Amino acid sequence: MRTRMNSSYNLSLVALSLIVATMASYTALDIAGRLANPVERGRQTRWLIGGALAFGLGIWAMHFIGMLAFELPIRIGFDSRITFVSLAVAVGVSYFALRVASATILSARRLGIAGVLMGFGISSMHYLGMAAMRMSPGIDFNLPRVGLSVLIAIVASIAALWIAHALRIEQGRNVTARRCGAAVVMGIAICGMHYTGMWAASIEPHAICLSANDVDTRWMALTLTVFTISLLSATLLLSMAERRFVRRTAEMSTSLSTLNRQLLRLATLDALTELPNRSTLSQRLARAIARSGRTGRPFAVLYMDLDGFKGINDSLGHAIGDGVLKAFALRLRHAVRRYGTIARIGGDEFVVMVEQLSAPQDAAAVAALILTRMEEDLLVDGVPLRITPSIGIAMHPRDGLTVDDLLRNADAAMYVAKQSGRNTYRVFEPEMMKTAMRVHSIQRGLQEALTFGRFTLEFQPKYDGAAARLVGCEALLRWTDPVLGVLTPLEFIPVAERSGHIIQIGYWVLAETCRTLVAWDKAGLAPTKVAINLSPVQLRERDLVERMRAIVDAHGIGPERIMFEITESVAMHDAEKTVAYIRGFHEQGFEIAIDDFGTGYSSLAYLQQFRVKQLKIDRFFTDGLDKHGEEAYAIVSAIIALAHSLKMDVVAEGVETATQLEKLNSLFCDQVQGFLLAKPLPPDTFADLLRAQTLAAPAQVG
Repeated sequence: MRTRMNSSYNLSLVALSLIVATMASYTALDIAGRLANPVERGRQTRWLIGGALAFGLGIWAMHFIGMLAFELPIRIGFDSRITFVSLAVAVGVSYFALRVASATILSARRLGIAGVLMGFGISSMHYLGMAAMRMSPGIDFNLPRVGLSVLIAIVASIAALWIAHALRIEQGRNVTARRCGAAVVMGIAICGMHYTGMWAASIEPHAICLSANDVDTRWMALTLTVFTISLLSATLLLSMAERRFVRRTAEMSTSLSTLNRQLLRLATLDALTELPNRSTLSQRLARAIARSGRTGRPFAVLYMDLDGFKGINDSLGHAIGDGVLKAFALRLRHAVRRYGTIARIGGDEFVVMVEQLSAPQDAAAVAALILTRMEEDLLVDGVPLRITPSIGIAMHPRDGLTVDDLLRNADAAMYVAKQSGRNTYRVFEPEMMKTAMRVHSIQRGLQEALTFGRFTLEFQPKYDGAAARLVGCEALLRWTDPVLGVLTPLEFIPVAERSGHIIQIGYWVLAETCRTLVAWDKAGLAPTKVAINLSPVQLRERDLVERMRAIVDAHGIGPERIMFEITESVAMHDAEKTVAYIRGFHEQGFEIAIDDFGTGYSSLAYLQQFRVKQLKIDRFFTDGLDKHGEEAYAIVSAIIALAHSLKMDVVAEGVETATQLEKLNSLFCDQVQGFLLAKPLPPDTFADLLRAQTLAAPAQVG
């Protein structure tokens, strides 16, 4: 600085001015970032005004601290009005800078114009501040140096605006470190402009300061330093605190949005298969009904239930069962996605809503397509499983005008498909509702029958074929319902198997048989053996053998007095598993018989491995002895010879004529049962039959 008056710089104040300029620059960069953040839209005006005050005061304070660092041998002061005007200019320039820097787009032309205006504004603040000293004679300025200071101010302003705009987005790595570096550069540029302007000033040796008694420099130095640093620090701390609050709020909002999406997903989709659930299906059906009413075009509801799913779930575990449902849902989606909505409405029940039908036959074609696609095994955890559905079809408006009507009628048609052999489809017909209602009533009644003891047992005698001696019996389940009346096993057993009630019914049959045997034993009757049929659903229970043994042990009955009968078709369905089950029963002391022999497809190799006690000839072959003559005789003869070669006894069931009995005896059939000999009897009547034995010794356990 050229001067004819002795002067010097207080280096401590010079360093302090640089610190204040850097802090002010960092504050400006931080506020620009806040203004550019979309989350801050509602608080932009507040932060723009507060940031302008903080940044403006920072620049202004740096300027006056820099002037206070310039020491003269005379007392210095500042005119308060001019000083306030310079502060207003600094704040106005800062407001303008923050508006420009926080803009979404900053073109080169706009950057240049804004930099020039901001440079002139900062220069004006500087020279107004120097004018506030009111020197007499006035300060003499070197115009080239003044021009250089203005140029530095313009360049510094352009650089500051560009840096602030570039760093306004609070993303990427090391944003704080980059802002700190940029703030140092901006602070040096601002100080460079100031001290260049001071260098341009020249003061006469005998000049005096007319404002020496206005604003005291020592008071100003202390006040400016403390207040400015406090304000800038408070602004930064407030910004950091609110940023953290906004971030936490945004995180909570994001978490809440995620939770809402998850709740909405849970409310509308099935969690396992990610198909629409019952609620969503009902809504879509309601909309489809409304559309059909406007357009007159029918649509169909295909209601399906997986055949044998409960057995898979019980025998292989819920994990495999869930895998089956997911695999089935995926294949179903691939098969019929273009036809309409696919939903899982519970358990192993799925519904497909087929819209835009050209004719009712189109729904049957979709059902046939589903059955075809399900012919291939599903691979679940490496286990190949054949899963087929039974499908019921209901049409709108023919078969129902409401959501409930359509689902109920499609469900009724599905039950008929189940009764027709499964793995098929049926279109709803009005008479099906009676069948469905009957099935539902039976299903409800099964639990009541178990709870209130409405099941009973009858025992059909089994005789030695040659000696006509009573050698045992077969336990047969009977059920009379107070509402439904007398129900035959052919009617309620399939329903019990589908609903799962057969499991508890099976345990009840064994327990009741044991109680009956105990009563006969207490009455002093000859010990007898009882045969009990096993359902294929029971054979899927993992702990079946252990529970059966526990039941007979609890009643004090020897397991050798119980023979379990397994149908040939069930035994050969999974022969290896059947071998394991039979071995388990044998280890526990039970005996096994193969029932309905000749109706399935036996493998002699497996038949030998079964090592069962008896083969029971199906009544079809017994009846054929009268109807089919020599052909039937040859078949029965072959079965008996085969069984005897494997050291198995043969029981012929369904013996109803003397001719049949005579032929069976001629073939050395071991045991016979049927209406010719005796019908199924209540426990007390069978006990009378035992008493009537005229054997010299107690009946043998055969």
